[in-house]
Amino acid sequence: MRLRCAVLDDFQQVATELADWSPVADRVETVSFREHFATEAELASALSGFDIVVTLRERVPFPASLLARLPRLKLLIASGMRNSVIDYAAAEAHGVTVCGTASTSTPPVELTWALLLGLARGIVEESSSLRSGGPWQQTVGADLHGRRLGLLGLGKIGSRVARVGTAFGMHVSAWSQNLTKEYADEVGVELAASKEELLSSSDYVSVHLALGDRTRGLLGATELALLKPTAYLINTSRAPIVDQDALLTALHEGRIAGAGIDVFDIEPLPADHPMRTAPRLLATPHLGYVSRANYETYYREAVEDIRAFLDGAPVRRLS
Repeated sequence: MRLRCAVLDDFQQVATELADWSPVADRVETVSFREHFATEAELASALSGFDIVVTLRERVPFPASLLARLPRLKLLIASGMRNSVIDYAAAEAHGVTVCGTASTSTPPVELTWALLLGLARGIVEESSSLRSGGPWQQTVGADLHGRRLGLLGLGKIGSRVARVGTAFGMHVSAWSQNLTKEYADEVGVELAASKEELLSSSDYVSVHLALGDRTRGLLGATELALLKPTAYLINTSRAPIVDQDALLTALHEGRIAGAGIDVFDIEPLPADHPMRTAPRLLATPHLGYVSRANYETYYREAVEDIRAFLDGAPVRRLS
């Protein structure tokens, strides 16, 4: 009898189209789920009959309590080689092998600039007006050349965002708790004297930090108040780094010019969530890593992971 594999959060229904699953088809039945399971109980019920689960990024937590409710599960595959929402010790205790896949940071870099440019030039507002017979030109675009781009984080993604900013002729500065002047010089950006100095002096602020105890709530009401009223905030990293309620207040009160947000405290966003209707907000449904090349890699290597596991030689193990 074939094993059963569940592919979670296949919103676009492309998991079996962007990769060749034939190498495991004779041993594995694959079922993709388009709907997102909002609670652990729903997830446990849906996955109770599966031996293998493929999950995208860190969208679905796999704590010890859930793993205990999935006695049939033997292989858990996460896209990317780092996942902070899987309890690896519990997986090992329950006999679950956890594997990952390759991933590229290029798509979130590109989305960061899509959001920043969209905000600066009023792309959505102007396009909607043009297509609906509205006024011809409503906004005056904000410039990039000669303006200051402040980056919170200068890692793999932040450094690439920095280089694009430099190409636009922007003055780029960066700050994080561990950032050194030597590395900032290597990337070709200015090391901000402090987080506060970066926030108060930047025309655009973009978040590129990993979520952890030191970064959770890093930008709250006090920090957002430091931004210029003409400044834009971009977050394609992790939602809890920016206090969502404080951001909503700043947007409604016009304390900043706008925000481009791809990550949220609750995903998918409920239909009545206030982030859906906030003013001065350009929002996307967590598209950071959602690109054809990335998905092709995720699912192709998921198939490789499954095949290797079935052959008794797991690859790209995370546990």
